[in-house]
This record gives sequence, structure tokens and C-alpha cells, in this order.
Amino acid sequence: MSRIGKAIITIPAGVTVTEENGVVTVKGAKGTLTQELKGGISLKQEDGVLTLSRATESKEDKALHGLLRALINNMVIGTSEGFTKKLELVGVGYRASHAGQRLDLSLGFSHGIVMHMPEQITIETLTEKGKNPIITLSSFDKQLLGMVSAKIRSFRKPEPYKGKGVRFVGEIIRRKAGKSA
Repeated sequence: MSRIGKAIITIPAGVTVTEENGVVTVKGAKGTLTQELKGGISLKQEDGVLTLSRATESKEDKALHGLLRALINNMVIGTSEGFTKKLELVGVGYRASHAGQRLDLSLGFSHGIVMHMPEQITIETLTEKGKNPIITLSSFDKQLLGMVSAKIRSFRKPEPYKGKGVRFVGEIIRRKAGKSA
């Protein structure tokens, strides 16, 4: 059996979970998220606890059991607490600034990169003298947050020789030795 799928989901105060026609809706203080239940997975709610069960022992149902439990758990956590990701710009002259939902990046190219953020994501940029600029993204939707932060990182991935590029805060880049004379 799926160990992740068997785990229960506790619903915090202020979060409501409803299921209607195979679609789970989670409403909380931060926002509302929906997820479609697939493959014979059913949802049962008792005393502030959610449990997911599957109809058959097929390989597809076993895979979906753990996946849907993790997605619904992320929805519950996101609508109550939210998620944040921090990106660090490592390199001489690398800058980041924001105005509303627009992120302006200067990553050493001949042109600046402008990225318009979805409404669900809030941006903060921090630039201190002598330190690398940091972009903080926060949202209640973990999937969207991960996709947007991966897109920003893809503009200039960290290279292994000097470590320059856009990286997550705390990410360890495997370094290579340069040419030896």
C-alpha cells in the first residue's frame, strides 16, 4: 500500500474542504484551490481529518493514491499558511527589482528580462550593499510557485566553475576545477 496515501490530512481551523462531483475544493484565509479526483480515489472527511482510499489495487490507482493525497495536503497547507521560495542572484552586476506584478531582472545579458507574475504570487526584492540580491516569492499555490521560481532560475542557471547564476537560497552547487596550467 502507499505509505503516503495512507497518511491522514488534518484540517486546521479556518479551512473548509468540500467534494462535489469528483472535484475537491479547499477554501482558506489565503485563497481557494481545486483538484480533480481521478482513478477511483475517494475522499472521506471525519472530525477535521481527511483520508483518501482507492477502489482497486491496480498500479495506476496506487500511484494516484499517494499523488492526490500529497496534492490535497499541499492545498490545505497553502490556503492556511502559504508557501515561500527565495532565489539568490550570484554574479557581478546581477540585479532584480519589481513594480507591482512585474519583475525586472538584469542577469548579464545585453538586454533586461521582464517577467509578469500571476495574480496569486507576491514578489519582494531585497538588495543590500555587499550582498547578493534576493527575490522572495510567496503564494498559496505550491505548484504555481514552483513553476514560476523554476522559470526565473532557467533564465541563468548556476554554472559549475564560478557558481554565477540564479539559485535557490541554500542550494549547493557542485563546483568543478578550472584548467590547470
